[in-house]
Amino acid sequence: MIYGIGCDIAAVRRFAKWVSDNDMIARFFNEQEIIANGTDLHKCEHYAVRFAAKEAFSKALGTGLAGFNLRNVYIVHDDDGKPKLMLSNVVAELVEKRCGAGARVHVSLSHEKEYALAFVVIEV
Repeated sequence: MIYGIGCDIAAVRRFAKWVSDNDMIARFFNEQEIIANGTDLHKCEHYAVRFAAKEAFSKALGTGLAGFNLRNVYIVHDDDGKPKLMLSNVVAELVEKRCGAGARVHVSLSHEKEYALAFVVIEV
């Protein structure tokens, strides 16, 4: 059964200032998401789609951003490149409290030139 769904879109250009501001990146992104290499465009796309995933997750959970820090929700990729939304202990406990034990979080990411999109489903 689906507990919640969330979708968010982010303008890639919004992140142009962020890629040169280490404090801003550290404020919103987990250390596992922070990249040092790549063009500015690549970095903007990278951060835009991850930020969209964090927002989509908060919508799927139904809490908005209350109860957790955005750094505590982050994207990693498996060996095949599939994105996976990771949750810190605090956020995992929040999901368990709201959705029950065994809830699973699914994420899909996409970006194309000007926009980045993330879709999150929480399954119980």
